[in-house]
Amino acid sequence: MASQITIFFLILSLSTILVIGEDHGFARSLDRKLLGFKKEKLSHFRFYWHDIVSGKSPSSVPVVKPPLNTTTAFGFVSMIDNPLTMGPKVGSKFGKYNGSTITVLGRNPVFNTIREMPVIGGSGLFRFSRGYAQAKTHTLDIKTGDAIVEYNVYVLHY
Repeated sequence: MASQITIFFLILSLSTILVIGEDHGFARSLDRKLLGFKKEKLSHFRFYWHDIVSGKSPSSVPVVKPPLNTTTAFGFVSMIDNPLTMGPKVGSKFGKYNGSTITVLGRNPVFNTIREMPVIGGSGLFRFSRGYAQAKTHTLDIKTGDAIVEYNVYVLHY
């Protein structure tokens, strides 16, 4: 009797798995042309990021300071409106912004010579983009904390 009940529940379980396993409504294949994908291309962007934390008009302002009981900057939050320029001088030409974005994520250990971070996506012209960004400190004023960082960003996009 016990073996018949075991066999019954085994058959019931397998049939339930088979019925549930057939539904693929949550995912489907799409034609790339429906999303407007064209030929994939590689773009290289080089710009300079000016992080000004000193003076009358800083471009980076602390909003939340880290707790006093920490030896790291964990918990530190700042608001930034740092200019991106085509050259390292503050008065150099600004690049044109067209409404598209590139999303860079990752750790940026600022005292390393070259830092590499992944490009994980974007919007507008850079939808479905991928690639990497390399950051290199061009100048750093230890007294004021002001920095100019050169970025080389390589992006595959459609």
